[in-house]
Amino acid sequence: MKLGKIRFLLIFFISFFVNSTLFSEDKISTVPLLNLEELKPSFEEVENDNSNNQSTSESQLKKKDKKIPSTKNKSVNMLGLDKITAKTSELNIKIGETKKFGLLEIKAIKCGKVNDSKEVYETAYIQVKDTSDNSDEKVFVFNGWIFSTSPSLRPIDHPVYDLWLVSCENV
Repeated sequence: MKLGKIRFLLIFFISFFVNSTLFSEDKISTVPLLNLEELKPSFEEVENDNSNNQSTSESQLKKKDKKIPSTKNKSVNMLGLDKITAKTSELNIKIGETKKFGLLEIKAIKCGKVNDSKEVYETAYIQVKDTSDNSDEKVFVFNGWIFSTSPSLRPIDHPVYDLWLVSCENV
């Protein structure tokens, strides 16, 4: 190599390393963890103001008379498999109730029937927490819908337990 090329490469590398250190930050910032159970809705609630009766009556939305069905007698029937002992257990969980299965806490939120063009099948919305970790921040292992027609599609991914929806009662 000629002396001119070596000087050019030397100047290039020195300028590269000097510029890269100027633009980098020495401090790494972290974001605090959020507790999902304490989150409030992000929408704004309308406050009632009695001083402007005319504007409030026009601006408020009409309330719908929505009947909420009774969930006292509704329940979700599930099968739970412990992969270590190879034992299955029947779980009958009422809507809104939380039940323990091994180290899992299972909460049934909704259960219903879906009419398909070919058949009628049942679906349930459940939340599953793993309590094996003794920290205060319990994270959902699963939070979503499960279906009785496709038990081979197990959305609950846990190394020790498997859960299947069998049926919904009194839906």
